[in-house]
This record gives sequence, C-alpha cells and structure tokens, in this order.
Amino acid sequence: MSATKGAARWVYSIAFIAIVADQATKYAAEHFLSGGQVVNVIGEILRFRLAYNEAAAFSLGFGATWILAAISSIAVLLLLWYGPKAKTHLWSVIAGLVLGGAAGNWIDRVFKEPAFFSGHVVDFIQIPFNFPIFNLADSFLVIGIGLAMIRTLKGDEVGGGRHE
Repeated sequence: MSATKGAARWVYSIAFIAIVADQATKYAAEHFLSGGQVVNVIGEILRFRLAYNEAAAFSLGFGATWILAAISSIAVLLLLWYGPKAKTHLWSVIAGLVLGGAAGNWIDRVFKEPAFFSGHVVDFIQIPFNFPIFNLADSFLVIGIGLAMIRTLKGDEVGGGRHE
C-alpha cells in the first residue's frame, strides 16, 4: 500500500469517527437537555448545558453565520484534498482530527436551524472559569491544531518531513 493510500485511510477514518461522535453527542444533548438545564457530570468542573452558537469560536463573527458556513465549506474541502497528502502517521492523525472537527461544525452551520447555510452550532460542554461552552468538534479541532503547532515548533513541516 502506498503512503498516500495509507494516509488517506487514516485521515478519513479518524475524521469519520470524529464526525459520528460529534453528531451523536450533539443529538443526545438536544434530546436530553432542555431549557437551560444544567447537568453536573463531575461536580462543577464538567457540566452539560445546551446552547446554540451562531458565531465562531469565542463568539467571534456574531451574526455572520452564512460567512462562517462558507469559510467552513472551503476549509473542509481543502482538508479533504490536502489531508491525505500527509507524509507521516502522526500528521495523518492530525489531519483527521482537524477535518473531523471542521466537518462536525460545518454540518451544523449548513443543516441546522434556523435556515440552510445559516445554522447554529450545537454546544453543550461547560467547564469553569467562564470558558465558552463547546462541543466535541471544537475539542477535535483544538487537539489537532495543538498537535500541529507542537510538531511545527519541533521542526516538522506541515504534513510531515523536517526543515533542513
């Protein structure tokens, strides 16, 4: 099997698992949480509370949902194209996490209420310190981008290989 086929398999498999986990937990949050209900999972350290976000991360871009949906569409398409070109196993995992996270929130922006291509992202995970409520897709994005930053700071080129 070529490196490209192996990378593609890893990228798409991880992205698929991330998307399924994200969408399943968002479905459960919408089904079981309602009306501002807060469920303590681990005391006040981890809580579930349903929220709908029409902005980007940290409420940036409020009211510009269709622009965020368009940007998300471009990001997902680029990740579908470039992700499988990863040169190492770790970069394939990183690409899969970022693709899965971006696609999970893209699905909400395109298909959720209030309208096609203007949907609100379902958030439900709440932690202390006045941190914004988030979802699994956000977590996958942060983990993937964090790993990419660490690898590039250690001398990797994006996608694998070393700077000389």
